[in-house]
Amino acid sequence: MTNSPHVPFFRPLIGLLEARGHEVRVSARDFAQTLELLDAAAIGHDVVGPPHGGAGRAGKVRAMGSRLRALRAWARPQAFDLALSHASHELPLAARSLRLRSAYAYDYEFARAQHTLGSRAATRVVAPEAIPQDRLDRLGATPAKVRRYPGLKEEYYLSGFSPDRAVLEQLDLDSTRVLVVVRTPPEVSLYHRHGNPLFTGVLERLGLDPAVQAVVLPRTPAQRDSLREAALPSLVLPEHAIDAQSLIAFADLVVSAGGTMNREAVALGTPVWTTFAGTMGAVDEGLIADGRLAELTAADDLVLAKKATSGGGVVERDPELMLDLLLSALEG
Repeated sequence: MTNSPHVPFFRPLIGLLEARGHEVRVSARDFAQTLELLDAAAIGHDVVGPPHGGAGRAGKVRAMGSRLRALRAWARPQAFDLALSHASHELPLAARSLRLRSAYAYDYEFARAQHTLGSRAATRVVAPEAIPQDRLDRLGATPAKVRRYPGLKEEYYLSGFSPDRAVLEQLDLDSTRVLVVVRTPPEVSLYHRHGNPLFTGVLERLGLDPAVQAVVLPRTPAQRDSLREAALPSLVLPEHAIDAQSLIAFADLVVSAGGTMNREAVALGTPVWTTFAGTMGAVDEGLIADGRLAELTAADDLVLAKKATSGGGVVERDPELMLDLLLSALEG
């Protein structure tokens, strides 16, 4: 697990694997809130390899080489039968070098460099039905290698989810104000190097509105420090990883520059705007076309109002199906 969204994705799958009698070992990278979320979920893990390589290509390449060597050294004596990852391309690369079968899942097809490496190295690629096959072909994910799932990956790990109001008390939020959840842009991601100037306007509009409380979830300590320096009074900055899914369920509005939190809001029935400035993937294209996700072009377009209902509304998807698709990498 190399990024925060991997923890909720794999949490139910680990439970299902162990219920079926399998033994699971988790490797992790120290990046964003990954380690905090693993601890909060009581998922045992080993931190393997260096942290994130930064925004530059050279740093990413150096970090990938170090992580590959560390993953091979960690995995070799453990006699694994299968490696599973979501958008962590180093794992199928390490597995291939050790002659292990692997399943590589992802739901955004335009992170081309990493997904080309992962798709070509993996035994099986697991992707949503929304992504056209021709886009996967360009990454080396041939029809014979790909297994598909309907809907959003978030609908599988949020199946049966019941939001916990404790997160509202933890952050000492005022129920009379419009609650907005904000996820910062992935500034350190290679595919996002052109930046997101719209986001500054969004933060200023929310942060200066006394009728709003905007809980901002930064990806890195540098982003948290920058937000503190902005001194916008209506912004709330959690000091540690929180129950983001419950917060989204109770929020009146979500504004996110990334993909996972957008789709969690869609799955939980919370109005959501995307400020993503890169190439839109097929999953989000479909959500926008269906009116389930709104594309923000100006900060003043945000509708800041209490929503009619709170919490719930998850489309029920069976996580057993997701697990079976990943385990299909063991087939001949």
